[in-house]
Amino acid sequence: MPAHRIGTMPMTPAERQARHRAKQRRAHHAHAASPAPRLLPRPQRWAAAVATLVALQDEYRAWLERLPESLEGSPTAEKLQAITEIDLDELLVIDPPRGYGRD
Repeated sequence: MPAHRIGTMPMTPAERQARHRAKQRRAHHAHAASPAPRLLPRPQRWAAAVATLVALQDEYRAWLERLPESLEGSPTAEKLQAITEIDLDELLVIDPPRGYGRD
């Protein structure tokens, strides 16, 4: 099947190439994604992770305090107790080393 003509005259190779390149540019720009979000530096990611752990530990401590008497000796209570006994203060003083990945 012959190619569909755009005009009355056949295209020159240069016109065909320009049309092809324009089509490629349009296709490329249509699929171009926004740049990936930059990660925070490692010390900030570490501090955020430790803060999240401390907040979770506080939440679990509150759950343990509100636990019904019927569940006080249960495996759930034991696990909550183990979580609340973890000393996360040591994690706060850790300064992660530089030089690995993006710092």
